[in-house]
Amino acid sequence: MFGRLMNNYYYGKSGKGDFRKEDMPETRMQLFWDTLRTRLSALCRLNLLYMLIFLPTMVVLMMGVYNIVSNTSLVLAAQDGALQEYVNQTRQQTGEESDAIIITAETEQEIAATDLRGLLDSVLFSTLLWLMPCLAITGPFTAGLSYVTRNWARDEHAFIWSDFKDAVKANWRRALLLSVITSVLPLAVYVGWTFYGRMAGTQALMIVPQVLVVLVAVIWSLSITYMHPMNVTYELKMGGLMRNGLLLGVARLPMSVGIRLLHCVPALILFAAVWFLGLDVMIGCLILAAYYCIIGFSLSRFITASYTNAVFDRYINSRIEGAKVNQGLREEDDDDEDEEPTAEN
Repeated sequence: MFGRLMNNYYYGKSGKGDFRKEDMPETRMQLFWDTLRTRLSALCRLNLLYMLIFLPTMVVLMMGVYNIVSNTSLVLAAQDGALQEYVNQTRQQTGEESDAIIITAETEQEIAATDLRGLLDSVLFSTLLWLMPCLAITGPFTAGLSYVTRNWARDEHAFIWSDFKDAVKANWRRALLLSVITSVLPLAVYVGWTFYGRMAGTQALMIVPQVLVVLVAVIWSLSITYMHPMNVTYELKMGGLMRNGLLLGVARLPMSVGIRLLHCVPALILFAAVWFLGLDVMIGCLILAAYYCIIGFSLSRFITASYTNAVFDRYINSRIEGAKVNQGLREEDDDDEDEEPTAEN
């Protein structure tokens, strides 16, 4: 009984029909909403599978945010002469009932004299350093997620577990290299920005490499949008994969930027709630983490797949002899096939 339950959960129930020809969507937007509605519960199940590999990343990010917020609040409270009040409020919020902590004037002065910028730089550096191995291991599993969501986005069948596992096995090398580069980039950009920023204080010319460092990160973040879907769709060497991803990222610059910003909407909403509505930072982080635990990862990848399927059809599949295009969409030929021949008088 338990085995049957797991099979139904991860493999789905047989006998579910796909779109009939007369019901097939005619535009990309219709296809997106129709497939999203059909696969919504499956996306949640797929997300539960994928989020396991992202748990270390989520933990490191939450700890980094907590350390930044707590250290900043502690130093600012000491500088305002309200450290004792801040400590008491914090203990009440956490429910601590042990003996009261007395903050001496010397301790408060010592904390107030702390270099807040240096402290935050240290916390941010250590957070990005810990993120490197956490992000590096996600690449092969991103390949599995990209394959399943690519099929669903063009209304093709894909099993959650078996197809996910097969895609990981077939594409893990290139996907791992992509995730390693992605994991190194945040720390490299931070170090480069800080290093050249300090030099720019005495040499204005150093602003140029400082901007170039950020530009490299932006171009990579736009190009990676296409690389993972391309990895599971075409047989390419690593050089060709990166080159084509870079070309598409630059050629489709407005849409590439738009799709990346679209993925940031949940975080921006929580940031607005914290900034304008006074929502507690850690509560906001927990809400955001819950969203990604339920559906966030798979929904983001599904949106990407819906977009990249259209881009690949236009720029790649149309130039490959025999390649299928507009999969999942209703074409004029379908209407012709459905019409019954009539006898001439």
